[in-house]
Amino acid sequence: MKNFEISKLLRNVAAVYSIKDEKKYRFQLLAYQKAADAIESLPTELNDLYKENKLQGIDGIGPTIQSRLTELLKTGKVQHFEEIMKEIPKSIFPLLDIPGFGPKKAYKLVTQFNLKNPDTVIVDLENIAKKGDIANLPGFGEKSQADVLRAIKEFKLGKGKSTRMTLPYANELARIIITYIEKSDAVLAAYPLGSLRRGKDTIGDIDIAVSTNKPQEVLDHFINYPFKERIIERGDRTSSMLVSSGRQIDLMVQSPEGFGALLQHFTGSKAHNVHLREYALSKGLSVSDFGIKKKKDEKAAYKKYKTEESFYEALGMQWIPPEMREDTGEIELALQHKLPELIKLSDIKGDFHLHSNFSIEESHDSGQNSMEEMIEEALRLGYKYLGFSEHNPSIGNHTEKEICTLLEKRLKYIDKMRLKYKNFIRIFSLLEIDILASGKLAIPESAFAYLDAAIVSIHSSFAMNRENITERILQGLSHPKAKIFAHPTSRLINQRAPIELDFEKLWNFCKKNDKAFEINAAPQRLDLTDILIREAVNKGITLIINTDSHAIDQMNLMKYGVTVARRGWATKRDILNTMDYNKLTSWFSNEATKGGE
Repeated sequence: MKNFEISKLLRNVAAVYSIKDEKKYRFQLLAYQKAADAIESLPTELNDLYKENKLQGIDGIGPTIQSRLTELLKTGKVQHFEEIMKEIPKSIFPLLDIPGFGPKKAYKLVTQFNLKNPDTVIVDLENIAKKGDIANLPGFGEKSQADVLRAIKEFKLGKGKSTRMTLPYANELARIIITYIEKSDAVLAAYPLGSLRRGKDTIGDIDIAVSTNKPQEVLDHFINYPFKERIIERGDRTSSMLVSSGRQIDLMVQSPEGFGALLQHFTGSKAHNVHLREYALSKGLSVSDFGIKKKKDEKAAYKKYKTEESFYEALGMQWIPPEMREDTGEIELALQHKLPELIKLSDIKGDFHLHSNFSIEESHDSGQNSMEEMIEEALRLGYKYLGFSEHNPSIGNHTEKEICTLLEKRLKYIDKMRLKYKNFIRIFSLLEIDILASGKLAIPESAFAYLDAAIVSIHSSFAMNRENITERILQGLSHPKAKIFAHPTSRLINQRAPIELDFEKLWNFCKKNDKAFEINAAPQRLDLTDILIREAVNKGITLIINTDSHAIDQMNLMKYGVTVARRGWATKRDILNTMDYNKLTSWFSNEATKGGE
């Protein structure tokens, strides 16, 4: 089974626990949801880890679920899963992909109408709703029936919560909505919530919190958004709408006195909040989005908190950055006041993966802007250095001499730029070079004379097996001037799955030979993933955050690479392009071994 299939199975198990008794099985439900999230984000197929006896220690997967995954991968089934699912119709599971369908609602509909076929259940339910039969069910009515029809229609069109957005897309949509919301004088502050604020690489829907003393005025303003498609819900504290892009936006309001508690509660992952609640209970406290109170005094009002910092402080903790709130050890460290100081965007001093339009008859797409335009943008961003790394010239269309001539011409132009900007910024002559299927680099040895260093990557033959593709990369990285491994898993979010790599071999090689792994900030990549970044940080691997820009406006995407790095608990010292220039040049000449100052 593939990771996405296993993740889906675990979510189905969680749904079954919800149907059986959500309160009684709360911890099992959350455990399976957390495990599903962990497997969905894994850069390596779980089956490969099982074969290598490496299932132990995966963040988010406890020993009980680990044993059941072992049984699944060994036998193709899990006896426990079969036992708890035998009374639950399989036809409920396709309905869970539809926005607005929770486990209990799906269960009620399929049992009431005896819908047994998972392959036809969505069409069958749509036909039942069109006949008007759902409206007659207790607890439903005409509005609920209309909501079912609308949800199915939107699901077929790919709208709503079922399709996931990339982080930059979701962030930009949230920015547009928040800019509109802030036009209301009643808005004191507005923040995104949930997985967007935590910086996950894909986002389901967009939740926004607003601090205000005039909640109804804010909610009225929100639902009057001119580009909405329809209003989903309008309440006293929350409202939801579907915007013209087909995405769902949820708004929640709170008074400024209690805004910190709300912001904390709706930012953290479920697992983080459950752990926080358990800790609070151990201290005789009850926590919620309204604040904190003593558990034994049920009638007491919650103490309100204006800021998240004061909320965490009341529990004896450091403020935990949103990106860390996934229950992977952050609460324990916050109680000890030992959280790492995560990297910030302001720590970045340059970008080494930039594609200008200087033509060297590349093997892949060239950039849109001149070197000079990109240098000016780098200066605007406050950078101290940058590296140009166009794709290598096409080896199929050029001789060795022609490739050298092209790179010599490029170096002369870079030298011209170096002279012009010598008092403002330092410029490196790099090149993004393909690692061919054979493991060789796609330029002749003589061409390296025109480079300060090379960024190496793969752009073809992705289907090689794990062992062969790892050896291919190790061979490519073995060249003395191959210093950075770009977009290491080659994934394209929602388009192409990551390649299978033996990261243990790669980590060991790169640490021994002082090579850097790239964190690629391009929206479709965000590669390395946060899980791999944290593993690299723990192993002392040098990392670098680059934008892979092909146009000057893409140079502003650095913040997304920083966000992913923060989710991987990276600090300034872990990131190569936080170094000052002298340390950086030493690193390129194999004299330095660690980032930061």
